[in-house]
Amino acid sequence: MTVPSPSRTKTFELSSAHDWWRQASVYQIYPRSFYDTNGDGLGDLPGITAKVPYLKNLGIDAVWLSPFYPSALADGGYDVDDYRNVDPRLGTLADFDAMTAALHDAGIKLIVDIVPNHSSDRHEWFREALASPAGSPARDRYIFRDGLGQDGNEPPSDWQSIFGGSAWERITEPDGTPGQWYLHLFAKEQPDFNWDNEEVRKDFLTTLRFWADRGVDGFRVDVAHGLTKHLPETLPPEIEMPGMASEHGQHLFWDRDEVHDIYAQWRQVFNEYDPPRMAVAEAWVHPSRRARYASSEGLGQAFNFDLLTADFNAAEFRSSITKNLAESNATGASSTWVFSNHDVVRHSTRYGLLQEPESSQIPVAETGAPMAGGARDGKAWLLAGAPEHQLDRDLGLARAKAATLLMLALPGSAYLYQGEELGLHEAAEIPDAQRQDPAFFRNPGVDIGRDGCRVPLPWNAEDSAFGFSTTDPHLPQPQWFTKVAAESQEADQQSTLNLYRKALSRRRMLQGPEELRWIEEENPQVLHFARPGGWHSITNFGDTPAPLPLGLALLSSGPLAGDGTLPPATTVWMTC
Repeated sequence: MTVPSPSRTKTFELSSAHDWWRQASVYQIYPRSFYDTNGDGLGDLPGITAKVPYLKNLGIDAVWLSPFYPSALADGGYDVDDYRNVDPRLGTLADFDAMTAALHDAGIKLIVDIVPNHSSDRHEWFREALASPAGSPARDRYIFRDGLGQDGNEPPSDWQSIFGGSAWERITEPDGTPGQWYLHLFAKEQPDFNWDNEEVRKDFLTTLRFWADRGVDGFRVDVAHGLTKHLPETLPPEIEMPGMASEHGQHLFWDRDEVHDIYAQWRQVFNEYDPPRMAVAEAWVHPSRRARYASSEGLGQAFNFDLLTADFNAAEFRSSITKNLAESNATGASSTWVFSNHDVVRHSTRYGLLQEPESSQIPVAETGAPMAGGARDGKAWLLAGAPEHQLDRDLGLARAKAATLLMLALPGSAYLYQGEELGLHEAAEIPDAQRQDPAFFRNPGVDIGRDGCRVPLPWNAEDSAFGFSTTDPHLPQPQWFTKVAAESQEADQQSTLNLYRKALSRRRMLQGPEELRWIEEENPQVLHFARPGGWHSITNFGDTPAPLPLGLALLSSGPLAGDGTLPPATTVWMTC
């Protein structure tokens, strides 16, 4: 265990400088699809630097940067070859430093993805493990097991990976004979680390310091609930395993209590800096167990995905908001709110589906949340492949804007995903030959994959690749991008882009204590709450207009009727 020297250790405290993240608006950038400056069809770090004025104008407080490390892209960059470098297709460390400086100069913090559950199979440690004998220190950094059956030709258990197929892959030993099996809870190119190994723990502390020393303000921790594992000599069959979102932490590899010992070490590292570095956990766990990830002794914040998995429904939204604010109040953490990210169908599409898809074959955790680590809701996931006639684009966008304006009125931090400020829908029409997501290839006919929300952004309507690149982008863009390109929305004050700009600007001005008070309405389809300072957020989830109280409208997600009513699928901020 690495213990920071007293001279560098700082006390974790809540001050304006130290807790900037508590009510921050954070914009997620999937770098390969943001902006390409060198004409290879992939977005890059100089592309982010070039768009800093756009980000500043948008009004965000921080950027969350998805993986930019060297990678074979077996899983969109979440298969990391080298944790302390930049993928040469995306730039260099010097480019990273220039991007960080440009963001900071614009008053924007930087959060980077850290992927601690698994590495790439091209990582130098895994290559060393393949070249070393069974039982060697090199193999102990990962999870290797002898196989079952004659000559060990059966996997150690029948466990299935998140992306489908066996969670075990057999290797060829250095002498050319069939050998041991390694565990990969995700793609076979993503072998799981053995977090009982002290070398693994120390190396990640080095990685955290490496990026913090370069000016990174925080970390988003991928699969934060999956690091520690308890694997007995005889592994139980999958049918005997407890639920993924177990309330008691008894799963063999999800949400075990021991994982918090790791994050206590990480917190020591974060507190070496002034201000302390922040972190947010991606932890698909039982709600009763989320608080430990968000504690000030651990990562400090954890995603709640409750609104992401909720229908556009007033009762669901109120229940989720009430529960999560009570949880954050009890723990001292701040709530997190999110509707879209790189793992799920964009919420403008989810809210616009006119009929229920057939029941999904994708497993869903006991809580109704997507499978642990996969962040995919079974119902929503199928929407990417829904026929166009089943999607009401205008209704979906109106609901998405209403939901987002409601979210931006809530206390806590708001996480936004690139392109939602343009009102982008899912890009569903991607030929099979051009898809990239391992979930699609390992579950043919079942899982359409996540490529539809990762399509490169449209910056203008006239140029090739809609201004994203001077060549064909790594994923094809739909022709309807012509109508939603950022440049086309600039002059239109009613555009989705300008709604986001106005909302984010007002959000900063209206922020106060992390409190809200529900205002009861006769119409159960209307959600109305007040924030300190006398401003109110009112959302009509119904299909008919609802009466508004007397007051001054500050901002609305769509046109107001002018007759004192709030149209369906609309949110308004008011002083009452």
